[in-house]
Amino acid sequence: MRKFLLWDHDGVLVDTERWFFVATQECLGELGVVLDQATYLQFMAVGRSYWELALEHGQPEAIIVAKRRERDRRYHAYLASEAIEIDGVLETLRALCLQYRMAIVSTATRADVALIHRSRSILPFFEFVLTLEDYEQPKPAPDPYLTALQRCGALAKEAVAIEDSARGLRSAIAAGIDCVVVRNEFTSSQDFSGAWRMLQSIRELPAALAG
Repeated sequence: MRKFLLWDHDGVLVDTERWFFVATQECLGELGVVLDQATYLQFMAVGRSYWELALEHGQPEAIIVAKRRERDRRYHAYLASEAIEIDGVLETLRALCLQYRMAIVSTATRADVALIHRSRSILPFFEFVLTLEDYEQPKPAPDPYLTALQRCGALAKEAVAIEDSARGLRSAIAAGIDCVVVRNEFTSSQDFSGAWRMLQSIRELPAALAG
């Protein structure tokens, strides 16, 4: 029996991924690196660092470190100024929290999650939030989901992961967890082979879990 829902964060609960891409694209562009969305998504799917491209262009490590900090500042500015809500999230969480124990399993930093939810009402639906600081290897490694199972005291067969990216899907599968993929415009071109369910909207999730 499924008792636990383990939610990805960026792209599933909040529409932030495109702004992380834009901030990264801008800062790499200032180093002479052209980063298009297709390349970004390819790197994202396998967990590669986009800053490898700057190293390949001969940029010194110190310059790259400074630009990464600038990227983070720009990303935070976008989070503060852009509409990142996803329609249907709150009503879906309200429905599912009555039937399941729920947690967030994110590759975002703790600081980013805190900033995103400073004036939002999503976090009270969840027992805990795992961020990049809480496990050894990020997605697509299984560590984030294995850590979540341990924290919940759950078996893999008792849980479902909710993801929007190939990287997250691979992480859930590697941990032995069935994964529902909710498509969004930004990551829709990725390979979702192996997903347990494919949804077009978060609103479809309660019916998918009941089916």
